This record gives sequence, C-alpha cells and structure tokens, in this order.
Amino acid sequence: MRIAIVGAGSVGRSIARELLDKGHAITLVDRTVTPERRSAIPEALWVQGDAAELGILTRAEVGEADVMVAATGDDKVNLVVSLLAKTEFGVPRTVARVSHPDNEWMFGPMWGVDVAVSTPRMMTALVEEAVSVGRVVKIFNFAGSRAKMVEITLPRRSPVLGRTVGSMRWPGSCVLVGIIRDGRPIAPTAHDAFDALDELLFIAQDSELVALQSLLAPRGSDGEPGGETELPQLPEETATGGIRLREREASKAEEPEHPFDA
Repeated sequence: MRIAIVGAGSVGRSIARELLDKGHAITLVDRTVTPERRSAIPEALWVQGDAAELGILTRAEVGEADVMVAATGDDKVNLVVSLLAKTEFGVPRTVARVSHPDNEWMFGPMWGVDVAVSTPRMMTALVEEAVSVGRVVKIFNFAGSRAKMVEITLPRRSPVLGRTVGSMRWPGSCVLVGIIRDGRPIAPTAHDAFDALDELLFIAQDSELVALQSLLAPRGSDGEPGGETELPQLPEETATGGIRLREREASKAEEPEHPFDA
C-alpha cells in the first residue's frame, strides 16, 4: 500500500517507521528535509516543500497514494492537506492528527478527513478508563458512524453481579464486545457471569449510554452519584458565527515552531 505522510517531525517519522516495517511504501513530505532525517529513514521517498501547495503534493504523487496522513502539529495545515488530498487528488482514505481537542469537531468529511486522531482526547479517555469505576467512559468514535466504543468497570454493588451475559437485556443499540477480568481479555459467551471490577467494553450510541449506566451502575452503586464521564466539549464558534481554530498554548515549549516539525 502507498501511504503519503505530511509532517516529518517525531510523530510523522514514527508512523513512517512502523508502516515501513509492515511492508508499505512511504512518502514523507516536509518543509525541512535534512540529510540526518533522510538517513534516519532511507527507505522512504522524501519530498521537500509546503504540502499546502498543490505543486508539492503533485511532486509527492499524492494522487497515487492509497492513504494520506496529515501528521503535522498545526491543525489548520492538517485540515487543508486533507481537503486537498480528498478533493484534488481523490485519495481514498485520509487520516489527520488533531492537536487541540476544541478543533476536533472540524475534522470530518466537510474538510476531507476520514479518520481524526486526537492524542489529547485519547489520553483523557485512557486516564478516565484507568480511574473510573461505575461510570461510562467513551474510548473512541468510529469514523463515519454514530457508534462509539465505551467502557464501564462494574462497581462492587452493581445489581448485575452474578448474572450471566445471556440473561441481560441490553439497551437497543448496545453490544457487549469484550470483558477484561484481572487483566485478561474474555470473549463474552451467554454463560459468563459478571464479577465486581469487570471492565465491560461496548459498542453503543450516545442515545443509549444513560440507560446502560442505569442498568450496570445505578446511582449509589459505587458510593457516588452515577453518570457518564464526559470528555471535553468540542464545538466553538466566534460571536459572528465564524469558525475559530484554537491554537495550542505557548507554554507547550516542546512543540516545534515550524508547523511541519511535529
């Protein structure tokens, strides 16, 4: 498979190495292409230039790519590159990095993004999953779908303890896809019984999460009021209705100045 990656910073290079190890053909596009970078990943085709320009993307033969990955540290650049890849070059699949979670709502079909990868949101979800008991935690969204992967750890006073999977009547759009018990993954069968502190993984829609929470960990079953653990809100607009992209704070000193040095 041919994959074009825009942004040859630490994130882009790491992605490139992983994909090269899996046998894919990689093109890296960046404004700054040094001999050191080339020698670090000599198997990749390197193209120097501004990927927001059609001429540079043409030189990189983006039209021949099966996947375009926009991996810079600048959300605006990633949106523009994804849109060009999809509309001008007809790339079948685009993946874009989201640096600021408040911008995530823009990373969708409107801007040519098939899959948005938000590192801050993923880290938040992992932290919530690690510390929350008896609360529904959203892990990730499925691209192009209203379905989500969610997790809930059964509290010690959950009303379903001892019941079997086959005896449960889940809310309409909820599917139990896995159980993690004592660190081991279990493929659920009708005869499996629920234990305290089981981590249950569901594919579900937002409209069913409250009912799922009430079924598995109603108010007071974990010693605290029940409720879904929400991740940061996404949409933000200016007072005039225009779209505003949040810039990451200057305190993020580890981020490179150049948008393609991510």
